[in-house]
Amino acid sequence: MTPRTEKTAPPALEPEHFRRLAHDAVDLVADYLGGVGALPVFRPMTPAERTTLMQEPLGAVGVGPEAVLERFRTAILPHAMGNGHPRFFGWVNSPPAPIGVVADFLAAALNPSCAGGDHAAIYVERAAVRWLMELIGFPTEGSMGLLVSGGSAATLVALTAARHRAAAEDGWNVRTEGLQHGHPVLRLYVSPDGHSCIQKAAEILGLGAQAMHKVATDENDRIDVGSLRAAVAADRAAGMRPFGVAASAGTVGTGAIDPLGEIADLCAAERLWLHVDGAYGAVGAALPTHRARYAGLERADSIALDPHKWLSVPVECGAVLVRDGWLLRETFSLVPDYLRTQADRGFGGLPWYSEYGIQQTRGFRALKLWMTLQHMGRDGVRDLIERHLGLAQHLAELVDAAPDLERLGHVELSIVCFRYVPADLKGDGRALDALNKRVMEEVQASGAAFLTQTTRRGCFALRACVLHYATTESDLVALLDTVRKTGERLAAES
Repeated sequence: MTPRTEKTAPPALEPEHFRRLAHDAVDLVADYLGGVGALPVFRPMTPAERTTLMQEPLGAVGVGPEAVLERFRTAILPHAMGNGHPRFFGWVNSPPAPIGVVADFLAAALNPSCAGGDHAAIYVERAAVRWLMELIGFPTEGSMGLLVSGGSAATLVALTAARHRAAAEDGWNVRTEGLQHGHPVLRLYVSPDGHSCIQKAAEILGLGAQAMHKVATDENDRIDVGSLRAAVAADRAAGMRPFGVAASAGTVGTGAIDPLGEIADLCAAERLWLHVDGAYGAVGAALPTHRARYAGLERADSIALDPHKWLSVPVECGAVLVRDGWLLRETFSLVPDYLRTQADRGFGGLPWYSEYGIQQTRGFRALKLWMTLQHMGRDGVRDLIERHLGLAQHLAELVDAAPDLERLGHVELSIVCFRYVPADLKGDGRALDALNKRVMEEVQASGAAFLTQTTRRGCFALRACVLHYATTESDLVALLDTVRKTGERLAAES
């Protein structure tokens, strides 16, 4: 056996060895992506397989890289989440854009820290985030955006800035004083369908669940502006401090888009911060035919947007966009004023990203976004969104035409909510809830298709989200055939 040298001892690999290993990995991935449509959508793990992965000991002696790659092929690849399959309609999880997969490989090879500095990754992020702003019509002048892990981190960054502004307007500094000096309770307004990350951010920020005022919605799950106005007035009268509204540009439950223009008017009149959770749906504003539905989005103080959702950029890749870039820097920067980089001088001529958020060391997320957007172009983004909207409408039509299916709610974006309703259970809400829960579980385990759930007006709903770039109308038919056959069998058994 050839003795190892400093150049060959792990983690090092000789260039030719790395080349062979990387080629093997590329072949494995290419075969998987090319053949995923012929595989089960999801393959549940056995208890033994789970235990093996969780409890596998780390050996004292390293394993050859080829053996590690083979372990991935046999133990991990067969149990993928399923979102790479065109009949995966669960949650809001897209397949990876192939060029984004390549980008992750390239970014890992460079492995920069994107806290700041004068290197290409910093300028790539500036460009990619500006492209996102331009796609959805968000102002670029004076604003600031940065890439984060996803919607939860984006919401936390945005609401931290909102809290900072509210405190400053009231004459105190939340960064130095904290929340321990008897200030009025800060109130944030959100619909009952707002994402849980909004409440989580409020809790992390020390505002507590008491900060959350859930506002009534209309028949299409959109914030009722009259109720919002009344809630703000009532809280002010009670001595509380309204400071923001967290609206949605596409809820993850049903895809509902709040009346952003009316909410923006109210926020301007009441001096409230308007945050828009557009993690899933904001990119729909890139479609000219739908831009009017998003009117008011451009007036938001902050937006959470996840390119790893509708744009198929590999996870993790979220973005937070903030209208007042100076305020965002004031919220997070710990660099003294006299040392701050100015726009026309200093190292790289740009402030450091670490001054605008919660991270110091930051990965090169921007490369996969930059490469994916370049590959698609503006027209490609619009075509993808338009195609998914059309498929969702077609799915809704198929549901409406089936005698044993019932659509539950309006179809706003690419989410369709429905349930299986056999004739003998019509009107029996409790039985239908129980039956459809079993339908969902068995469809998932079958591997024929995959969908998840939500609650719509108190009813358990099967929820299908169209987000795969390769999904076709035949995949929609296969989904409903699986649901109906499973429902028919379960109904007969019970």
